[in-house]
Amino acid sequence: MSSLSTVEPCIPLMDIMSMMISRIGEIAATLEQEQVDCFINAIAGADRIFVIGAGRSGFVAKSFAMRLMHLGLTSFVVGETVTPSFHSNDVLIAFSGSGKTKSVREACETTRQIGGQFCLITGTRVSPMAELADCIVLLNTEEESCQVGPDHFDLRQLRGEHRSISAPCTPLGTLFETSAMIFADSVISALIEMKHCSIEEIMHRYANMQ
Repeated sequence: MSSLSTVEPCIPLMDIMSMMISRIGEIAATLEQEQVDCFINAIAGADRIFVIGAGRSGFVAKSFAMRLMHLGLTSFVVGETVTPSFHSNDVLIAFSGSGKTKSVREACETTRQIGGQFCLITGTRVSPMAELADCIVLLNTEEESCQVGPDHFDLRQLRGEHRSISAPCTPLGTLFETSAMIFADSVISALIEMKHCSIEEIMHRYANMQ
């Protein structure tokens, strides 16, 4: 049975949360409006919207598809049994921090072969998926830029200054996934304003069989 080290005390979680919030604020400040406009226009102009992601990015993609459905848009998650065939007037939205995940890349390649549009939400400027994408939204999650002092063992672990499975700043890619979720929800808020959706209209589409 594994046990947590008690050599040094755990710092308050609020400090770690504040660190992550601050970093996500920095990421938001680097968003390029031209990329955002391209992304929203792709959604608005598509017949149907397909989303894909692997692992935790896949959960973000599914959450985004659900919210699009709440707005009355036709959305599907790639890989589900009820997902129909993709057509040239549809758009694929891929969530991938690295832009390299094999299963997601193959779906992107299929999209290009069919002639549909492909949008990429990523944390990496240059990648195989970025080369294929019609539209890229870069969430600048290059974690080596995090400014965290070395005073606490936990923060040093998060920075990768000690042996740890954690990536700098956040464990195992969390910074991209959390930023992607906030970005996706922000897009939903923008679409609500653009479509003049009422709360009643949105709530009417919420699942009532769970």
